[in-house]
Amino acid sequence: MNMEKHPYRVRGFKAAGGACGLKKNGAHDLALIFSEREAAAAGVFTTNRVQAAPVALSREGVRRGRARAILANSGNANACTGPAGMRDARAMAQLAARSLGVEPEGVLVASTGVIGAPLDMGALETGIPRLAEGLSPDGLREAASAIMTTDRFPKLSVHEGTAAGVAYRIVGVAKGAGMIMPNMATMLCFVVSDIRIGAEPLQETLSAAVRSTFNRITVDGDTSTNDMVLVLANGAAENPEPRGEDLAAFEHGLVRVMGDLARMIVRDGEGATKLVRLEVRGATSAAEAERAARTVANSALVKTAFYGGDPNWGRIMGALGRADIDMDESLVDIWVQDVQIVSGGMGMGRDAEREAALKMAGEEFGVTIHLNMGGFQDRIYTCDLTHDYVSINADYRT
Repeated sequence: MNMEKHPYRVRGFKAAGGACGLKKNGAHDLALIFSEREAAAAGVFTTNRVQAAPVALSREGVRRGRARAILANSGNANACTGPAGMRDARAMAQLAARSLGVEPEGVLVASTGVIGAPLDMGALETGIPRLAEGLSPDGLREAASAIMTTDRFPKLSVHEGTAAGVAYRIVGVAKGAGMIMPNMATMLCFVVSDIRIGAEPLQETLSAAVRSTFNRITVDGDTSTNDMVLVLANGAAENPEPRGEDLAAFEHGLVRVMGDLARMIVRDGEGATKLVRLEVRGATSAAEAERAARTVANSALVKTAFYGGDPNWGRIMGALGRADIDMDESLVDIWVQDVQIVSGGMGMGRDAEREAALKMAGEEFGVTIHLNMGGFQDRIYTCDLTHDYVSINADYRT
């Protein structure tokens, strides 16, 4: 397969994206991904206690371990819609199944958009068959565009690997810009691969990959009602079942694709102008390293300082102090990129801060915090908090 000519094509998969009228501006709002053969299926879903009907239905579908298609709409979350919402989610799957000639149980569904409004099933009844007719081996880019809400750009990533010398490809698409603070994943992500792999190892590798990618990003600290990551692997590569190093290499490929998409989501955070890699080192446990990183990364005061390019390390210290971790402020060191601005809990002076501010002027930079208490570390990707974030979310429905 020519990588340059077909960068997002995966053997045995077709996809399409289009508009059916769920979005009032006529933008694309419906995506369909179809496997020409039955595929192993895996998924990870939001841990929010308020869960949309498509989350419940697709969770059921993933338990079967096999699927043929993913159908997703944007513009309406089908969340907090009661029993009617579940009926509509099932009807979506049935409409797609009828159009594709497969069983409804083999169609996984996803929705994203405004919470609390009923789906326009009339629009879907017209749009889904039309979308099925337009399926193409090169349709994943259109599908990625069709699931966007406040996203500024479609998000796609690709990885090529081998199992027992047989080549396979992994392609992922995702959407997300707001309500981003996964405990799972605050977004939608669909990954397809032609690798042959069983449903159980696929689920295990997906769960591990989510922990180090989508569970390590934040935009605003909010977890959504509709989040899910779905993976279909149809075996078209005809490779032997991956084990040992081959299975580890597949997980590495998943992490690479999902890591790319995770960083795109933060870079595309609502109103965001900066992508920040925030790393905490020297914690007394893995849990405390993560908690410290999350607390600082979600601090509105820290994030507004990032926006202003202000190395206001006092805000970082304040966030650490309320993170409920073992720490001694007199041991804390902080860097912006390679510029140290705090040593032993004390500022390094104006010259260091001016140099750090220059580093923060770029679109991407890193902040490293060393607690000097132990041997554990973690990292979170976050972004700045800007005026535009407020404007976007104030006007989201009206």
